[in-house]
Amino acid sequence: MALPGRLILVRHGESRWNAKALWTGIRDVGLTSKGHHEAKLLGEALHDTKIDLAFVSQQLRAKETLEDLLRAAGQTTIPSHVSAAINERDYGSFTGQNKWEVESKIGKGAFENIRRGWDFDVPDGETLKDVYNRTVPFFRETVLPELAAGKTVLFVSHGNAIRSLIKYIENLSDQDIEHVEMIFGAILTYEVDEQGRQTHKTVKTIVTTPPPA
Repeated sequence: MALPGRLILVRHGESRWNAKALWTGIRDVGLTSKGHHEAKLLGEALHDTKIDLAFVSQQLRAKETLEDLLRAAGQTTIPSHVSAAINERDYGSFTGQNKWEVESKIGKGAFENIRRGWDFDVPDGETLKDVYNRTVPFFRETVLPELAAGKTVLFVSHGNAIRSLIKYIENLSDQDIEHVEMIFGAILTYEVDEQGRQTHKTVKTIVTTPPPA
């Protein structure tokens, strides 16, 4: 049986390091003008959705996205809770390196394992499995009770943190999650059961037009 609440998952807008194709991970960088614009468009898309509360990572690009989104949605007074449990994956020694330069050095196969693999070792960093092991307990212990209470919960985080939740919510295999990407400008809305597993899902993608000059 589906819980009465709804979960909305949103990835932060483009950051300054995203724009340079640098692996960002736990490095704290802000949004570009395009990223702020994307967050505004996400908020406009959610303007008619009453949000009861939000969870956001500790990282600046997620916080800026949430702030811009709520302002554009006209819902700036909702309570928001910050948690390190939903921070982005730590890319370890790859942090700050250009992704495409790394791909040219190590080959496409190893590169895709680092980007999308479930349990592929990253020196001094985290695997997606490591991220899963912090995001899913947080989701079950902190977010599910709010959904059970009938609330609409907004979750603003990062590509890999959201992918780890998708794996749990949609009950995907270790292999299947390697083919899942949380793209910029996507709004995923879930209804879930008492265990936090998907009973219904909708996807809305905004048109990320260039920001005004």
